[in-house]
Amino acid sequence: MLAPLPNALPSQPSSGLPEFGHFKSAGSGKPAAGWGVVRGRANNRQLAIQSVTELATHKRFGLVADEQQRALSGIEFVQGLADGTFPLNSMAQTLGYDIVEVAKGRVVTAVEPHAGHLNPSGTVHGGVAATLLDSAMGLAIRTMLEKGFAQTTLEFKISLVRPITPQTGLVKAEGKVISCGRRIGTAEGTLTDTNGRVLAHGTTTCLIFEL
Repeated sequence: MLAPLPNALPSQPSSGLPEFGHFKSAGSGKPAAGWGVVRGRANNRQLAIQSVTELATHKRFGLVADEQQRALSGIEFVQGLADGTFPLNSMAQTLGYDIVEVAKGRVVTAVEPHAGHLNPSGTVHGGVAATLLDSAMGLAIRTMLEKGFAQTTLEFKISLVRPITPQTGLVKAEGKVISCGRRIGTAEGTLTDTNGRVLAHGTTTCLIFEL
């Protein structure tokens, strides 16, 4: 869905490249209904992409310092991301997804697809499904780790079995740990709609390392 742009926007950067950022509604001094302005020079078009979640209103974004992470068990860290104690990563802000459920060995991420997620064919880009699954599966492994350890994705594979569109509504990715050893963890994930239909599924292998 397209949202109206405010009356005044900062000038285009001299590089000519598109710029991404937040905008405020004209005269209000408050964020407009949409967030994430996209500006480009082609035909002087200005496009505002509206977020269909309220993520930006209650979550912070950024990085958690390594020294903070070292003091937390994996499940304490991931729970902190879910409840807002710690900032979510900036990709969550870019795509508008959130971490909505956390338990040991299990994490659920969610997003409402919108017009800013579309590929050239008019369906939601596969990268959205991939990001939700990668995040849910990787963080599920993180919940299994002791203090001072983290994980990173070595490889993952997904299968996209149904198209996703903005009309699909809320989608959730559930990641579950298959195995977690001292150096390697594996997990599986399923992306479903509100009716429980499987939209995509995947597996991951993560490297476990000391912070």
